[in-house]
Amino acid sequence: MALVRWQPFGEIDSLQQEMNRLFESLAPMRGEGDGINFAPPVEMEESENNIHLKLEVPGMEPKDLDVQVTKDAVMISGERKSEAKTEEGGMTRSEFRYGKFRRVIPLPGQVENTQVQADYKDGILNLNMPKAEAEKNKVFKVNLG
Repeated sequence: MALVRWQPFGEIDSLQQEMNRLFESLAPMRGEGDGINFAPPVEMEESENNIHLKLEVPGMEPKDLDVQVTKDAVMISGERKSEAKTEEGGMTRSEFRYGKFRRVIPLPGQVENTQVQADYKDGILNLNMPKAEAEKNKVFKVNLG
């Protein structure tokens, strides 16, 4: 039997590489192949009568957004255009994400998609979606044993 010396830093590097591969495969930000460059973050709240969705898209105009609501999902797409900058002799660094995005967000219940109210202010898109009547009156029977 051969003795192998334990190298904890080598194992940490290996673990870090595995984690990087995992996060790259799960990340909503994709490369140039599919044309999707970033995915804006979303918050969703559900109340008894409504589902409220907030999407963070700073620096965009409402005309640059396409919002479509079905009974059980919301599809939001758009494009954040890059600003052309000319700078002489200096360096420019940007961590902003530019390009196209598209998100399909499944809803926890059905909504009346013809009565959705939308508001866009300060880079936040707010959607207020009333729940469908069938969803409001849903009763679940719980079997015990």
